[in-house]
Amino acid sequence: MTADPARATLIDGKAFAAGLVERVAAASARLEAKHRIKPGLAVVIVGEDPASQIYVRNKGETTQRAGMRSDTHRLPDETDQETLLALIAALNADKGIHGILVQLPLPGHIDASAVLGAIDPDKDVDGFHVVNAGRLAVGLPGLVPCTPLGCLMLLKAELGELSGLNAVIVGRSNIVGKPMAQLLLGESCTVTIAHSRTRDLPALCRTADILVAAVGRAEMIRGDWIKPGATVIDVGINRVPSRDPMKAAQGKTRVVGDVAFEEAAAAAGRITPVPGGVGPMTIACLLANTYTAACRSAGVEPDALDA
Repeated sequence: MTADPARATLIDGKAFAAGLVERVAAASARLEAKHRIKPGLAVVIVGEDPASQIYVRNKGETTQRAGMRSDTHRLPDETDQETLLALIAALNADKGIHGILVQLPLPGHIDASAVLGAIDPDKDVDGFHVVNAGRLAVGLPGLVPCTPLGCLMLLKAELGELSGLNAVIVGRSNIVGKPMAQLLLGESCTVTIAHSRTRDLPALCRTADILVAAVGRAEMIRGDWIKPGATVIDVGINRVPSRDPMKAAQGKTRVVGDVAFEEAAAAAGRITPVPGGVGPMTIACLLANTYTAACRSAGVEPDALDA
């Protein structure tokens, strides 16, 4: 973390995620030793999308490092929906698998909603099933989408008590924006969800003690939108041309968030960088959800995984 008083403290998601994976590994080892349950994660990928292949490989390697069972099912692009649904049904019935993740995007001939809806909600470690969305909305135990769960962990580690803070979330997706709002409501924050039709978005952002940017537009949120001392969580991952004109001419890119980082860092109290902020938390929280699902399948109370 930076110590420069003129700039925001960097929230090191990479380091926090590494610690979380270690805690999940230790908790999983205790679960296996005491109850003879080894948490198991099955990842299903259809097609040869290069980025998806990289994500799936990273998930598998991290799962194995945490001492969990890791199964990867690679299906060809031409796989039909019926075959995919049959695989999910088999994984639902497999008592050694506690988490099922279907890597998105799926080929265009497959209905992603139907596939995600076929996953047993108690094995839905992505937290996308409508049953888990409902559980989150009414405060029942369920599996929470990994990215907002990771954001909440970072916020609590940095700020401790969140009760009473004003939180503004820019973005209303089912994957990040809406579940993030539910989680912050659960921490007794005052929550506003902003979106493309929000009037005077900059003024609204300036009211935020916690600002979560999840809109999917490169560097949209400027430094003068940030309340001095606010905590900024940048969920965005956007590829833009390299700063080097020669590299840009060759098609080289760089990754930026939804926040204009240098401007925002001059105003914020704390901020996540991109890359190295929220991103690493997603896979770590996937493993945390798998461990939690394994415990619940046996009626065992999961160990606390907080730092």
